[in-house]
Amino acid sequence: MELAGSLRRNQALKSQVEAESGVVLSDCYQCGKCSAGCPVAAWMDYTPRQVIRLLQLGLVEEALKSHTPWLCACCQACYTRCPREVNLPRLMEVVRQEARRRGLINEKKVDIFERAFLGTVERYGRAHEMGLIVQYNLQSGQPFKDAMLAPPLLLKGKISLFPMKIKDVAGIKNIFTRVRARGGDRS
Repeated sequence: MELAGSLRRNQALKSQVEAESGVVLSDCYQCGKCSAGCPVAAWMDYTPRQVIRLLQLGLVEEALKSHTPWLCACCQACYTRCPREVNLPRLMEVVRQEARRRGLINEKKVDIFERAFLGTVERYGRAHEMGLIVQYNLQSGQPFKDAMLAPPLLLKGKISLFPMKIKDVAGIKNIFTRVRARGGDRS
């Protein structure tokens, strides 16, 4: 009985991942081009192809526990090579979001960076590099990591102490509000 309940939950989660990503998992026939072209596959615990296979087999929990969705750079190399046009970056994003909802954050620094980056975009309409560096380093427990890089970057005008805002910051905030209202986890 326990196994049947687990299978139903996995099937429901598999359907949810497909619906949220717009990816039909059965479209992938495991050619491996995504993994062969992935610039970060060497650092992943499962290759992109293997993550899709886990999902196809209903091993959703295993995919959620993987480091791969957190390491995916969303560079689109896999998507452009895929003969079936499987949007793997979008699928990885959905798996990462579901893992976050379940508290399965396997790459804490990636999560910290993503939240810090999106926070600066929401506040200013664009990234504020200096603020992003400071926030990331403080939250990741390495406050002085880039301290020696700041003076030359400031002197050369590569980063600024003060953020520059775009004209329509309210429009950007509205986008974030709409994403949150739809159940997105961009906090």
